[in-house]
Amino acid sequence: MNNQYLIDFADYKDIDEWMNMVDIVKDDFPGLDMDDYRKGMEKTIERKTGILARHDDKIVGLLIISRKNSEIYFLAVHPDYRKKGIASKLLQFSFKEFKPKTYIKVTTYREGDPKGTAPRKLYKRLGFIEDELLIEFDYPTQRFIKPSM
Repeated sequence: MNNQYLIDFADYKDIDEWMNMVDIVKDDFPGLDMDDYRKGMEKTIERKTGILARHDDKIVGLLIISRKNSEIYFLAVHPDYRKKGIASKLLQFSFKEFKPKTYIKVTTYREGDPKGTAPRKLYKRLGFIEDELLIEFDYPTQRFIKPSM
């Protein structure tokens, strides 16, 4: 297995494979509704806000952003490919998509939540700082923010 990852925007031909990957990681996302998610994929592709990572022609990472809201909505890496820098590569690719001098927002798990250990560490390493505590989908979360370049 080589360490080459192709990062690019998702296309219509990627929807089924993208959704298979979402199905694998869905338990990490409280409130995720697979039917609603799939319905939103066409708009995600049309707007070029869905970014994927491929390894050996297999989708191994997913990212959805909102340029309008300067927000990262969804970031997931296949469990077999975690801790290989894929999430960092996806985020770095996305940063150039945000308007300069805005704050990029992302919501993740709160400190102390075992599901939040890796994402919180990643966001902090990439320059995000802790912001307000929230409840989303009846689950305690925290917003992080990062100034865009």
